[in-house]
Amino acid sequence: MSYFALESKSYFFRRVGTDGFRISYQPTLKKVVNDRRASLDEETEIIPVMRSLVKKEFERGANASLVWFPPDSAAVQDTPRLTLVIVDPVSEWTGNGPIREQIAEWTRRRGNSDRLYPAALVWCLKKPGRELRVKVELWLAWRRVQMEISEGTIGGDFDRADLTDIQGNVAEAETTAKDEVWGGYRYAVILDRNEVDWLKVIDLGAGHSSSGETLSGRVITALKAEGYLSESVGAGYVERHWPPALKDSGAWPLSSLRKSFLDGSLTRLLDPDAVLRKKITEFVARGDFGLASNLKPDGTYERVWFSEQIEKEEVSFEHQVYLLLKDKARALKVQPGPGAGTILPPESELYPPPGAGPISQPEPPTEPPPAGAIRTFRISGEVPPEIWNRIGIKVIPKLRSGSDLKVNVSFVVTVDERQADNFQVELKQILTDLNLYARIRIEPG
Repeated sequence: MSYFALESKSYFFRRVGTDGFRISYQPTLKKVVNDRRASLDEETEIIPVMRSLVKKEFERGANASLVWFPPDSAAVQDTPRLTLVIVDPVSEWTGNGPIREQIAEWTRRRGNSDRLYPAALVWCLKKPGRELRVKVELWLAWRRVQMEISEGTIGGDFDRADLTDIQGNVAEAETTAKDEVWGGYRYAVILDRNEVDWLKVIDLGAGHSSSGETLSGRVITALKAEGYLSESVGAGYVERHWPPALKDSGAWPLSSLRKSFLDGSLTRLLDPDAVLRKKITEFVARGDFGLASNLKPDGTYERVWFSEQIEKEEVSFEHQVYLLLKDKARALKVQPGPGAGTILPPESELYPPPGAGPISQPEPPTEPPPAGAIRTFRISGEVPPEIWNRIGIKVIPKLRSGSDLKVNVSFVVTVDERQADNFQVELKQILTDLNLYARIRIEPG
C-alpha cells in the first residue's frame, strides 16, 4: 500500500508538504467523520438523502416524464408518453429473480388491468452493491462535522490544516456521491416482445456527472443508439407497418395508431402526440395519406382531408378519426362520374333542415348594421355523450371563424372511492401533458 493510500485511511497519519508524512498522537478529522457516519440513522437520514440525490440528478435537464420510486404498479401511470420510472435506490437490479418478475408484471399490468401503453415505460435501476450508500454516508458525515466545527463544538484538538480543508472535503464527498448515482443507475429495462419475458435490459455503462449530458438524457441516448426510440417517423414507415387487418378498409383509427407506438408494435416516440400531429399534417398536405372523421354506415365519412393543409387541432387521437391510405382518400375526394358509386354529398345548406320542426325565420333588420358593429354569442347547455366527438369537429371550427373565442369546460363525474386517488393523479397527468393543468381546476367532492 502506498503512503498516499495509507494516509487516506489512517486516523493518525498526516501528509506534510507535497511528499512528506507525519505520524501524530492527535487523530485526524477522518476519525470524527467515521464516528459520525456510524451514528447515522438509515431510515431517517441515509435513505431519504439517497432518494433526494437520485431525484435531483434525474430531474436536471430531464426531457421525459419521470415517476419516482413507485411502491406498486398502480403508482406508475398508464399514459401515452415515454416515461422514465426511477426505481428506489434500496432496490438492485440483479438480472433475475423477484426484481425481474416484478418489473415484468408491472410493465404489462397496472393494478388489476392490462396496460394500454406498456412500451412507454423505461425502468431505471441501480446495479448491485453498497457503493451509493457508502458515498452518501460519507457525505452526510462530512456535512455534520462541518456543522459542528462552525458551531464550535469540535475543532480545538485538531490540526489547523484539517480544519482548513473541511469545505473542500464536503464538496468532494458530494461530487463523489453524485458520480455514484450516475455509475450506479446503469440499467434501463424496457418492454420487448421478442424476449421470453418481454423485458429487454440495456446496460448504460459507466457514467460521470461532469460528462456534459443529463442523466435522463443519457438513458434516452442509449435507447436511440439501440434502435428502441426514434425522433420521428416517415410516411413509408407507417405504410410498411399498416396492420394487415386494416388493409382492405384503408383506414387506421388514430387512437390505435398512437397506441402502436407505445405498446411495442412500432418504434417508440418520445412524445407520440406531438410527433404524430406534426407528421400527419405533413402527410395529408403532401398527399401521402388522408385524414377522415366520423365513419358512417355506408362506409363514407362526415369529413375527409387529402392533399390540403390542415390544422394540428384536427388531428385528434380518437377512435372516430382515421388515417387513410392515399388511394382510399383519393377515391373519397373524387366526384363520381356517370354510373360511379355513391359519394357522400355535401352537407345541406337548406334552412330549416329537412325534418326539423317549424323554425321562425329571423326578421331582417330594418336597416343595415353600421360598419364595424359586432355581436357576441354565448353557447351553453348539456351535450349527450354520443356526440361529444362531433363538438370538436363541427362546432369548434365554426366558432373559430369568429374572433376572441374563449372556451371554458365543466365536467362532473363519479368514480369508485377506492380508485379516486389514482383517478385524480391520472387526470392531473393528462392535463399536464396538454399544458392545461394550470388553467383547469380539479375539485374532489
